[in-house]
Amino acid sequence: MNNRKILSLIGLAMKAGKIVSGEFSTEKAVKAGKGRLVIVAESASDNTKKKFRNMCEYYQVPIYFFGKKEELGNAIGKEFRASLAILDDNFAEAIKKQLVMNLKQEGGSKYVKTQST
Repeated sequence: MNNRKILSLIGLAMKAGKIVSGEFSTEKAVKAGKGRLVIVAESASDNTKKKFRNMCEYYQVPIYFFGKKEELGNAIGKEFRASLAILDDNFAEAIKKQLVMNLKQEGGSKYVKTQST
């Protein structure tokens, strides 16, 4: 599994100042057109998942459901986070590539396609 690599990339993006976290900041980044990729914890509530799925679909931002709140929080040096947005194209592409590889290995689909590529 590439979970460790994904979490490392998220941590690196955080150190570079290219991540916002928390529901309010993530939503603000997406609506402002700054969010390039949204990651929502699989352990987030159904309401949170639906909210971000609908918002990302509307604003054409890719969204993935990955990890637990604690894992996402630890990756960015916080206690726990249900959602985060990647603000940089290069980090977003690198993380998306690892997420896709991870999904292929698991054989499931936790990705919601919101952009035509």
